[in-house]
Amino acid sequence: MKSPLFYAKILLFGEYGIIENSKGLTIPFNDYKGVLKFDKNEFSSESNLHLKKFATYLHENFPKDFRTQQFMSDVEAGMYFHSDIPQGYGVGSSGALVAAIYDQYAIEKIDVEQEITKEKIAQLKKLFSQMESFFHGTSSGIDPLICYMKIPLLIQSKDDISTVGLPAEKEGKGAIFLINSGAPGETAPMVQLFFEKLKNEGFRKTLREEFINYNNACIDDFVKGEFKPLFANLKKLSSWAFEHFRPMIPAKLVDAWKKGIDTNSYYLKLCGSGGGGYVLGFTEDYAIVEEQLKHLNPEVVYRF
Repeated sequence: MKSPLFYAKILLFGEYGIIENSKGLTIPFNDYKGVLKFDKNEFSSESNLHLKKFATYLHENFPKDFRTQQFMSDVEAGMYFHSDIPQGYGVGSSGALVAAIYDQYAIEKIDVEQEITKEKIAQLKKLFSQMESFFHGTSSGIDPLICYMKIPLLIQSKDDISTVGLPAEKEGKGAIFLINSGAPGETAPMVQLFFEKLKNEGFRKTLREEFINYNNACIDDFVKGEFKPLFANLKKLSSWAFEHFRPMIPAKLVDAWKKGIDTNSYYLKLCGSGGGGYVLGFTEDYAIVEEQLKHLNPEVVYRF
C-alpha cells in the first residue's frame, strides 16, 4: 500500500468563533506529518488498536461511503498511522488521520487535484465532520478538510469555504510563531466549557459583537497583507480572549499572554481549543520575542 503524507494544520483565526459562524483562516503546517504504514515499531500497536475501533465505527455508520472490509482487513494485517503530529496540541493530529483514511478507503473519493468547487468542499467538510466526531464527540470537519486539501482555506461561514491566497512569505522582521505549553489539551472538555459559557446572554453578546468582529477583521487584514491594522485588531482579540477565554489559556502561559498585551511587543491567541498544547503568537519584531520568550522556545511558522 502506497499512502501519501498528510500534514498538520494551524487555524490562524476562528477558534470557537466558527462554531458561531465567524470567519476562519487555516493553513497547512508541514513541520508535522502522518502516513498509513504496515511496519512494526513500539508505537504501532497502540495506533493499530485505535484504527481497529475507528474501522468498526465507519463500518457501522458509513458502509456505503468506505471500503470498510478492506480497511478492517488492513488493520488486522497490522496497519497503523505513523505520525509525529503531537496529539492534543491543536495542530490536527486526528484531522490528518481522518484525511488519510478517507484518501485510502473512500468509495467515491473527491480528488482535490482536479477542479474543486465550493459544493465539493462542503461535501467533504460534512463527511469529515461525521468521521472526526468519533474522536472528539463533535467536529466542524475543518481540520480533516485542511489536512486533506493541503492548501490555505478561508471559512466565510459554516457553509461557505473556499481556497485563498496569502501574502507571500518574506524574511521581514515580523513573524507568526508557536509556543508549546508543555502539556496536551483535551478538545471535548474545552468545547463543553465553551457551550456552557454560551448559555450566558452577556457572554453571547460580547462574543458576537466583539470577539467575532475582531476575529473577522484580523482575517481581512492578514489576507490583504495590511499588517498595521492587523496588529491593532490582534491586540483587541488577545485582550478579549484574556478576559473571556481565561480557562482555555494554559496556566503556564497566562503571564506571557498578559506581558504581550502590556508591552505591545507580541500578541498571543489560542491555537485550537486550548487548555494545553500550543498557543499562537504574532509579532512585528521577532527579535524581541526571541529575547522576551526565549524560556518558552518559540517556533516560527510564517515570516513577513
